[in-house]
Amino acid sequence: MNQEVIIVRGNHTLEGDVQISGAKNSALKLMAASILGQGETVLHNVPLISDIEIMAEVLERLGATVKREEHTLRIDTANVNSCETPYELVSKMRASISVLGPLIGRFGEARVAMPGGCQIGARKIDMHLVGLEALGVHFDVDHGVLEATTPQGMKGAHVYLEFPSVGATENMLMAAVTAEGHTAIENAACEPEIEDLANMLNAMGAKVSGAGTSLIEIEGVPLSSLHPCEHTTVGDRIEAGTFLVGGALTGGPLTVRGIDPAFLRMAIMKLRAMGCEVQTGKDWITVSREAPLCSVDIQTLPHPGFPTDLQAQFMLLAALADDVSVITENVFENRFMFAAELMRMGADVTLDDHHAIVRGVDHLQGAPVSSTDLRAGAALVLAGIVADGETSVHHLEHIDRGYEDYAGKLASLGADIRRVAAPSPR
Repeated sequence: MNQEVIIVRGNHTLEGDVQISGAKNSALKLMAASILGQGETVLHNVPLISDIEIMAEVLERLGATVKREEHTLRIDTANVNSCETPYELVSKMRASISVLGPLIGRFGEARVAMPGGCQIGARKIDMHLVGLEALGVHFDVDHGVLEATTPQGMKGAHVYLEFPSVGATENMLMAAVTAEGHTAIENAACEPEIEDLANMLNAMGAKVSGAGTSLIEIEGVPLSSLHPCEHTTVGDRIEAGTFLVGGALTGGPLTVRGIDPAFLRMAIMKLRAMGCEVQTGKDWITVSREAPLCSVDIQTLPHPGFPTDLQAQFMLLAALADDVSVITENVFENRFMFAAELMRMGADVTLDDHHAIVRGVDHLQGAPVSSTDLRAGAALVLAGIVADGETSVHHLEHIDRGYEDYAGKLASLGADIRRVAAPSPR
């Protein structure tokens, strides 16, 4: 496949309505959970992104059949007969580790290669293992492959997570639904995607309560009690937040549809603090701005705190705000790699450990830049829309992991943007 680049000419225009896709971080885990259904599960509102394709390949290697009809997936896991996921797929996408829990829940064993994905931090899986070990899972590591067994079967337990890890919460949840007895996950992740997963598991016959809070409780059921289901993925709050930042940058008005505003309470609060007007409805959010952008202080934290996945986008807003903003990254230690690319466009950013001091400038200049991770890539494209001249954004494979037709959606809102084959090196 030829490398492509996105070319943006700054025109300061983003306005209108955009439909938000299903949440990447939810759909991937729903796909993994289908392993427990032992039949054909139907998932609606699944985004057309590369990460979904990789997860489909993972499931197919396990023996499932996956058929796509537009934004609907039909996943038949009746013939899943393997417990091993191949390194060449898992190494491409960290979320592949989420098959660990449902494989253990279904077969009592699993062999899963250690995960890869965005290079934005260590993101160790220790908490996944500690939580599952409390349920009776035994782990060995063999040449980069996690080997999970349940010599005495799985029994419910009370587990306190030292950090509200989304991945650890999800893996424990998908394993514990078939563990004997009662399981409690304390200091659980509270993200909307956790609640979405629990809703699907319950539709499959599981007994989960408290999802979306810091205490999730599970009453184990026999595997034979679980069955396939039909489920619709929630809207992608990070995609929605990205487009809202675009509207804030250019003035809008810009409306995102297909998203629960409650998913973005903290981001909406920060947009208002920066001088934007934000209106909300049942499943839509509109942002507009006439006043200059104000500086803001942001700390990334687990939900319901400010999401780390919107940190790069808000750094871009801060780069064009009056005065000085301070952004503190508490979740992923390498997420400030984006700052170096933004500085190539004229931003004034000073990094100090896990703090970024952002001094607002009058304008940005178009430049060739590279996506360092998924969210950074999306933010750099937005930067090009408000920069002087032309910006070329490289390494689009990062953007394609999480944004469906990103350039097309931005073009529909008025951006001067095109996606083209990268020029051959001379």
